[in-house]
Amino acid sequence: METSTSPEAEPAPRGLLVLTIDRLPAWMLPAWGATWVSMSNLDAVAARGLLFDRLLAESLDPRATLAALTADGGLWREAAAAGWSAAIVTDDALLPEVAMGVERIEVPAAAVASTAAGDDDTNASRLCARARDVIVAGGHRLVWCHMSGLAVAWDAPDALREDYVDPDDPPPPPGARVPHFTVGEDTDPDLIVGTRQVFAGQLTLLDRSLGPVFEAAAAEGWAVLLAGVRGMPLGLHGVVGCGQGNPPGGFAYGEWAQLPAILVDAAGRMAGQRYAGLVVPAEIGGLLCDVVAGHRPTPGETPARLAGLLDSWSAPARDRVIIDAGEQAAIVTDGWHLVASRPHGGAETPARLFAKPDDYFELSDVANRCAAVADELEQALEPVWRGATPEAYARPLSADATTGQ
Repeated sequence: METSTSPEAEPAPRGLLVLTIDRLPAWMLPAWGATWVSMSNLDAVAARGLLFDRLLAESLDPRATLAALTADGGLWREAAAAGWSAAIVTDDALLPEVAMGVERIEVPAAAVASTAAGDDDTNASRLCARARDVIVAGGHRLVWCHMSGLAVAWDAPDALREDYVDPDDPPPPPGARVPHFTVGEDTDPDLIVGTRQVFAGQLTLLDRSLGPVFEAAAAEGWAVLLAGVRGMPLGLHGVVGCGQGNPPGGFAYGEWAQLPAILVDAAGRMAGQRYAGLVVPAEIGGLLCDVVAGHRPTPGETPARLAGLLDSWSAPARDRVIIDAGEQAAIVTDGWHLVASRPHGGAETPARLFAKPDDYFELSDVANRCAAVADELEQALEPVWRGATPEAYARPLSADATTGQ
């Protein structure tokens, strides 16, 4: 791989498009292995960009993740320092104000009961069309498009969901309402499969809606980041849909916490590469700040942030991610994903341990077979229950607990 080591090697981008999408799970996207789902525009962006294989949310709160993705406001400050005008285009009325001087354009998502007659009648299409118009108008050099509509309505035209239904399959669930139900022994497996088919149709609609936005940003010579905010449980761990409250299986699994992220550099650096290291949203936010500021590590500099990935494929070493999911928490390392429940005294739920990267969906609990690793990782989580998560990051871990070797 040829990489550039000169901090002056490439010009700063002419602008930046940030697309954040709530309830977009990495595990359902073709670029992360779900090749049965059709998302050609996203695949093309992945081929032009740097893909993060293991971005993990640290919190259940989407506001915390969104704040981290913008470096707690640092992105807006860097844009202002660079003389860039900024705008937010969103369908989420609950999205808090982010900074003075940032234009806010709302395109509310409708909680409809029926599917749309065509793409143009859908929430995703309306929002993305408005974002494209803002880019093309040329008044802003930073455009952030935030979408929450995947939790509001699955309104893709029936033909899109039917594309995923085999002739021998029962019909998928009708209508556009977003489901929420727990999965038990009596749950019909066809209902779970049908729900995934409906969601796949919604993802294809999303992809078609995003296409013109990607094209507009590329035509302007902009850098692009696409990132998820939360995943979407679809039956792997006891719940389907996105209702309120913790499901029986909890939210500390990759089904919810593993987020997609692709960064397209305006100069084409690291196009088509995949970064397999552990990453948290705040590090993506720092990378965006570096992109806007034009910061590049000097040759030989020890990387403190992810900007080094674009020039020398170097990044700060991260040996774990802690996921605080309220009544559950998880610690994820290169080799393991351990999920534990908050202790309440009395009979406690045993921690569950999953080998990475082999057990992608966290389905095969190996805690009994790897008891020493499970005990070490569970003990490392103890500060989380006391509200001292930084301490959980600071506790030393053995090689067995980090790499699994």
